[in-house]
Amino acid sequence: MIPLIQGTRDQEIGVEKIEAHDGTQLDMSNSLPTLGEEEVFEEKKDLKRGLEQRHIQMIALAGTIGTGLFLGSGRALATGGPVGVFLGYLLTGFLVSGVVISIAEMSALVPLSGSIIRQAEYFFDPALSFAQGWNTVYSYSVGIPAEIVAAGVLIEFWVPSSEVSSAVWITVLGLLVIATSLMFIRVYGEMEFGFAILKILLIVGLIIMGLCIDLGGVSSQPRLGFHYWRDPGPFVQYLSIPGPLGRFCGFWTTFSNAAFAYSGVEGIANAAAETRNPRRNIPRAAKRIFLRVLIFYVLSVFVVTLLVPSNSEDLLSTQGKGNAAQSPFVIAASLAGIKVVPHIVNAVVLTSAWSAANSGMLTSTRTLYGLAREGHAPRFLLWTNRFGIPYVCVLCVGVFIALGYMTLSNNASVVFSWFQDLVSTAVLVQWCIICLVYLRFYYACQRQNINRYTELPWAGPFQPYAAWVSLLSFGTILLTAGYPVFIKGDWDTEEFIGAYFNLPLIFGLYFGYKWVKRTKVVGLEEMPIKYYVEIAKENPEEEERPMKGWRRLAFLWS
Repeated sequence: MIPLIQGTRDQEIGVEKIEAHDGTQLDMSNSLPTLGEEEVFEEKKDLKRGLEQRHIQMIALAGTIGTGLFLGSGRALATGGPVGVFLGYLLTGFLVSGVVISIAEMSALVPLSGSIIRQAEYFFDPALSFAQGWNTVYSYSVGIPAEIVAAGVLIEFWVPSSEVSSAVWITVLGLLVIATSLMFIRVYGEMEFGFAILKILLIVGLIIMGLCIDLGGVSSQPRLGFHYWRDPGPFVQYLSIPGPLGRFCGFWTTFSNAAFAYSGVEGIANAAAETRNPRRNIPRAAKRIFLRVLIFYVLSVFVVTLLVPSNSEDLLSTQGKGNAAQSPFVIAASLAGIKVVPHIVNAVVLTSAWSAANSGMLTSTRTLYGLAREGHAPRFLLWTNRFGIPYVCVLCVGVFIALGYMTLSNNASVVFSWFQDLVSTAVLVQWCIICLVYLRFYYACQRQNINRYTELPWAGPFQPYAAWVSLLSFGTILLTAGYPVFIKGDWDTEEFIGAYFNLPLIFGLYFGYKWVKRTKVVGLEEMPIKYYVEIAKENPEEEERPMKGWRRLAFLWS
């Protein structure tokens, strides 16, 4: 049933019946009535729309540019070699675009908190909404404390744990994340806006520095050019597997690293109910943010491959330290005798880790709120504070930050690397589900004779081919993510669980809910697409105001 109530013209989303102008109650379970000007979504009554276009653009950037680029690219380089890591990040970027345009098209039509969790309810099966919703909450419940711990480790770059316990930083940073999440959504947007600008400035600076070093602009080092692509070579012989197969395995492994680095790019739609003019701003973010992230990642990784050899002892010996010394940019700067870069990188990566924790809190709490809205979680999770924030959801997710104290034990690095593997697998599962739900949505449009280009608020390009390619590719990467454990003599139980635990979890949640609730897959003719099209037509968004004066700088994020 499609939730709606009476409200004002600029509001959007909500419960089971509509009150018509004559006072009669229209049951939405059996019909799709003609919408009047006052019938709108209920969520806007509770969640405040405080995010603007620049916030949505920068939230997407802040959620994707982080430790995966600044630190993780070094591990990928050591595994796949310069050409392998470059191709891995490039191809993954193209594949992620299929996910982004798919979620953006559905969210432009149905701007609900929780995005794919809510859309799966209407365009696939309520059981899938339940399964992916709790899968998302679970993944962020272990991902947020991991980011908090990472931030604490980065602080130890300046203040050793022998002087101040890591528990202090975990407590302080955890409380800050919770406090920030309880404030008006615009506060979060402004913080992410600032963090994203810092990351972009750092990336641009590191790219310029890298090109100067590579082209011989530093007196302490000769011109490098493409030397490291030839020596030690374009690919790495992975896991001591001989011949071309070993080099291909190294290249294939970079896909998992790149997928984790790009995780969060679909987050542009998670706060749709709190975004102003979502039918215009979400598609705009999808069209432009992907190109920018692709440029930042691919160009940055390309520069890294020119500066650091894949067999560098510094690169291999620093894996697992978790601070700026692990960054290939820092290794390159150290080799060139530039001493201040490690401190700058560590400072910005620190904000990146905290930003990722904030982003995870936003996604998980809005997902939990969306689950409660659909009846898949307790109703008390719908309570909001005066800022329009679902504070009960924030407190419930915030409790799991206490998992960060596990790092105080001797096996902390092992425990949290395992958690990161679980999160990475959950991301691949979510991308596959987004593509799967979109394909059902696409073919329902065809069955109902809906012209996507003229009737929907926005129609993504290259569909359904982009969704099909992304679904099949990420499905293959998901199934082969733990292939090294099947090589003779390399079995690792923890690695196997980290790579494949999410598969029985998502299927267990889906079929378990389906068995208990007796849900059915929504038929192509039954999907309420025309209903939401009418809502969009009856509630047009405000016209975009022309930029004047210093506001013209908005082209940087618009």
